[in-house]
Amino acid sequence: MFIQNKDYKRSELHDEFGGNRQRGISNCVNHPIIFIFSNLNTEQQDVYIDEWRDKYFYYSGEGRVGDMTMTGGNSSIWNHESDGQQIHLFEKTERSGYWKYIDQLKLVDINYYKNFDENGKERQSFQFILLSTSEEDNIKISNDDSSNITRYNYNRPNTTERRGLVTSRVGQGYYKSRLLDKWNSKCSVTGVGITKILIGSHIVPWRDSNDDERLDVDNGILLTPNLDGLFDKYLITFDDNGKIVFSKKLDINELTILGINNEMKISSVNSRMKNYLKRHREKFYEQEK
Repeated sequence: MFIQNKDYKRSELHDEFGGNRQRGISNCVNHPIIFIFSNLNTEQQDVYIDEWRDKYFYYSGEGRVGDMTMTGGNSSIWNHESDGQQIHLFEKTERSGYWKYIDQLKLVDINYYKNFDENGKERQSFQFILLSTSEEDNIKISNDDSSNITRYNYNRPNTTERRGLVTSRVGQGYYKSRLLDKWNSKCSVTGVGITKILIGSHIVPWRDSNDDERLDVDNGILLTPNLDGLFDKYLITFDDNGKIVFSKKLDINELTILGINNEMKISSVNSRMKNYLKRHREKFYEQEK
């Protein structure tokens, strides 16, 4: 569709494909295309930080005032796969109105950081971490650990460890971000929204899941530490309606101390999630014997 390293006149691109003529993120409504226009001249970057690192393109989300939010053009990049849209990157040239085409990109992760908006106020910002499709086959998870290049396995978590989810943590994984998004950054049972303590887990553990199941947010649950600890050890589980089920090994008085009761339930359970909960219950009842 576009030729790498060729200069294109931006106005002509919009004449043919549409999209916003001024913004860095241009969603072409009538075409399955998102244009990204980036100025990599560090002296001309103010509230944004765009850069290449280890063959990955770090592109700042849009928004000049206040915290960046996952809306508008940011949302279009975030959801480009599910929406069937291609991302195409153009970099600014010295010729007025002309932009050099770099490549088609894919979102592989998101990087959170703090900086200042155009009013000089500290804010929460993020960069989309994007991979050129032409590089995709060259940067894959391998058994060679000698390279210092950061490697992403295309939308797969870059660690097998279960850890607390903090929305402002640098390098938060794409899957983990999706999990926060699914549960509105709240515990799926209690509704507690203190993200610094919430723990995201696979319902069917990583070791027992295939690649697709490890990626599936419906296999993910966001819990407070006390609930997560019990769930992880198969001391509690949930039925198809999301209602909590206790192990006979638990002392009701201790549960009361922990603030856990038999009226608790997962706020929302869809059909895909039911399949994972069923497998968790099977392991739960095996350990009850």
